[in-house]
Amino acid sequence: MAVSAQPAPLAAYAADPARSRGRRHAEPSPEWRSEFQRDRDRIIHSSAFRRLEYKTQVFVNHEGDLFRTRLTHTLEVCQVARTIARALHLNEDLTEAITLAHDLGHTPFGHAGQEALNRCMEAYGGFEHNLQSLRVVDDLEQRYAEFDGLNLCWETREGILKHCSAANARKIGDLGRRFLERLQPSLEAQLANLADEIAYNSHDVDDGLRAGLIDVSALRELDLTGRLFAEVEATHPSLSHRRLIHETVRRMIGVQVGNVLRTSQAAIAAAAPDSIEAVRRQPAPLIRFGDEMAQQHRQLKRFLFQSLYRHHRVHRMAVKAKRTVGSLFEAFLDDPGLMPPRHSRRARTLEDTNGRSGRALAVADYIAGMTDRYAIAEHERLFDPRRLT
Repeated sequence: MAVSAQPAPLAAYAADPARSRGRRHAEPSPEWRSEFQRDRDRIIHSSAFRRLEYKTQVFVNHEGDLFRTRLTHTLEVCQVARTIARALHLNEDLTEAITLAHDLGHTPFGHAGQEALNRCMEAYGGFEHNLQSLRVVDDLEQRYAEFDGLNLCWETREGILKHCSAANARKIGDLGRRFLERLQPSLEAQLANLADEIAYNSHDVDDGLRAGLIDVSALRELDLTGRLFAEVEATHPSLSHRRLIHETVRRMIGVQVGNVLRTSQAAIAAAAPDSIEAVRRQPAPLIRFGDEMAQQHRQLKRFLFQSLYRHHRVHRMAVKAKRTVGSLFEAFLDDPGLMPPRHSRRARTLEDTNGRSGRALAVADYIAGMTDRYAIAEHERLFDPRRLT
């Protein structure tokens, strides 16, 4: 299936910026950009986006220059999603905005940091990194004179909120309605979600092999990767080990993207939605893998969980990360004055209105915004008696 080098006209079921549900704070329409392009630009220029360069994907940032960070992962998700969006005649600008913002609320130290912060916040409602990404773009970024946050369009904010508990969904009004009523998000949001899965698993295979934590022989036993390794070796029998891995990972992404395109095109044709609202009323997402590919994808995820994420080297890093986050949270919650003045003032303000839960939220916001190296440095400043500042 050939895809045009230029975006085709939007499908009837795509998100249309002219029909956006708008922004939390009214603004004049942009003169030279669409509303979704404006969202994308604001995300790229945000402080939270820049910090992704120094946040863990799987390996702590300082462990090697070639391992992926949250920023490189985000760019890879964006590339995958835009390819599919163009082929399906979806809104590429909205797709790009959602993918660029989807990890803005991630903690330092990847999932280990998220688990630790969620445990720390258990008595105060817990911590959800998707909800934190929404908090970043709605409130925590402070760049504009007339409002807090980035004041993004409703459709971009909807796509950022990939998961949300029922308790939190009830607190965020219309944006949380779909989680309570089991409605679907836009196709652009569905696509961003699946592109995240494709990029995450494929590139964790690459990084795991590069780090020597997983072995090619084990990947040969899996349905998806085993078939692709065999294809590459049959076509290029004298290929070096490094290029064998790169070619196989490249094909992994390609076959998954192709499967999503074909399956989603068939699902859209069968459902025949004539608007974005018709998409929302569907009983299941229309952007999806075929059954066989979904099974192979789950098999790969199980393999990565057992062989990479639970590898003793990754586990050691995770334990240290959890201890670091937990210690920082306890110290700052006990004495908010240990935080920089802007954050300690915010903790007092939120405590005045919401009690200790408000103080805890301010501490969680501060820690979630840290990069790996900043969190390590803060831990040293607080607990190493040799460090005076």
